[in-house]
Formats: sequence, structure tokens, C-alpha cells
Amino acid sequence: MKKIITLFTEERNQLQIDIENAKSIDAVVKLVQNRLDNLERVYISELNLTQVRLAAFFLDMLRQSISSLAAANFQPITTKEAQQVINPVSKVSANRLIIKLLKVLLYLGIVAWLFYLSKTTPGAWMGILLTAVLLGLEVVLQLDKSNAEENSISAATLKLSQPTLRVDSKILLDNLADALNTIDLAVARFEEGNKSTGETGIEELPELLGFLQKLMGASFLDKPQMAIALTQLLPQILMEQGIRAQIYKANDPTSDRNYFDFEPSIDPDTQDYVTLTPALLKGDRLLRRGRVIEPAYSQAKEL
Repeated sequence: MKKIITLFTEERNQLQIDIENAKSIDAVVKLVQNRLDNLERVYISELNLTQVRLAAFFLDMLRQSISSLAAANFQPITTKEAQQVINPVSKVSANRLIIKLLKVLLYLGIVAWLFYLSKTTPGAWMGILLTAVLLGLEVVLQLDKSNAEENSISAATLKLSQPTLRVDSKILLDNLADALNTIDLAVARFEEGNKSTGETGIEELPELLGFLQKLMGASFLDKPQMAIALTQLLPQILMEQGIRAQIYKANDPTSDRNYFDFEPSIDPDTQDYVTLTPALLKGDRLLRRGRVIEPAYSQAKEL
């Protein structure tokens, strides 16, 4: 009988690859459960009925435990964790705002000074124009930079709010292998129990062992009457084991000829059936065939 852990080991590498390529926890659960279904179909083909029921029970429990993985779900990042990313950027933005304000004041001061100079120096208008152009470029650059920073903050926050939930395939398969090995051990123990029950030794039948002990004692004492008296206990001992002895009777419908082997009598004048050994039955099952001496003329009549 091939063990289920052996079947699992043969497919473990491919199963690990499939788990690592799975897109979600639900996909992992379905993948493992389908593989267990395939293993069960191959495994139980060599088991007896009782072992099949035992293995099916354990595998159903294992499938249910695997399905509990589906309870795992994505949890949004808390505002506290998001603030750890946003707050440093906010502080930097506040410092930059002060610097921008100082730049604006500096530009305004320069423009005001150029306006003042324009009253006495006509060429100062060119400086005013260039300063205005530079101021406009500075404003455009600062607006683009602010938009880029806002986009980076949004991307970082989105990345934090969508964590990746993965299954460690090695840990999952190691635990699965342990569970399957436990199933093999349970089924093997049950098989040994069935074998010992079907092939019970005489030491497991105390009534029969006690009878043989007493019979041997009567033989050692050379007391045939005592041995004959002991044989009267045999039907009771057999009945305790659910076994009955059947004697052949020619005209008895309950006495089936199929339970006996017949031998013709050497005495042509005998007209009786003599049961040498009774047939032993347990319920409707024949354990041992009986032996009967039948009249010689009975064969002639059948011919």
C-alpha cells in the first residue's frame, strides 16, 4: 500500500510553484484542496472499507482547516502609519514656504529699488522686465515642484494602504506533510488492529486455552472419563465465540449437504449417516466443513 505522504512528496515541488504563482489566498486554498482530492482518490484505492472511512474523515478535517486561510484579508493602513509618511513632508513644505516668502520679498524689494532707480536712470526698466520674467519662471517652477511632491505623497500613501498578503509556501507544505503523515500512521495502526482481529492467536482465547489445559491434565492423569466430560464443554466454548456445530441429518432441511464431505461406508449393510466431524458455522458463514460416512447404497440411488 502506497502511503499518502509518498504521493504528496512526489507532487510537492510542483504544488509549491503553483502556490507561489497564485494571485490570492482564495486561489491558494482551492489549489491545495483540489490537490488533496486527487491524492485521496489514488490513496483510498488500496484501502479496505473501514480504512477508507477513516482516511476520508481525516482528509475532510484537513480540507476544512486549509479553508480557514480564506479568513485572512487585507486591512487598510491606519492614519497613524500614514501620518509617519505625510508629516515629514508637511514639515519640509512649511520650511520651503518660508523660503519662498523670503524670495518673494526679495524680488519685490529688487523691483521697488529698480522703480526708484528708473526715475533717475532710464535703463532701469530693462532690469525691471528681466526681474519680472525671472519671478514668473520661479513661480512656474515652484508650482510644478509642488504638484510633483503631492503626487509622490499620494503614491506613497496608496502603496501603504494596499499591503501585499502572501502565503509562505514552505511553511504551509511542511505542516500539510505532517498532517498527511499522521493520517498514514492512523490508517496503518488500524490495519494492524484488523489483522490481529482476523488472525487471533490462541492466547487471545482464554476459554479455549483453559479447556486445552484441562484436557492435557486429564491425559497426563490417564483419566479418559475426565477427558470425555471435558469435551461436553466444547459446544459452550464455541457458542461464546458465536460458533455453532452442525451435525448432518439426512432428512433435516436445516442440514445442508454443502457443509460436509461424504465418504461411502465400507459396510454395505449400514443404513445410517455417521457424522465423524461436525461442520462449524458462524452465522451463515461456513468456517470448517464437516465429514460424514454415508451408506454405500446412497450413491447407487443417486446414479
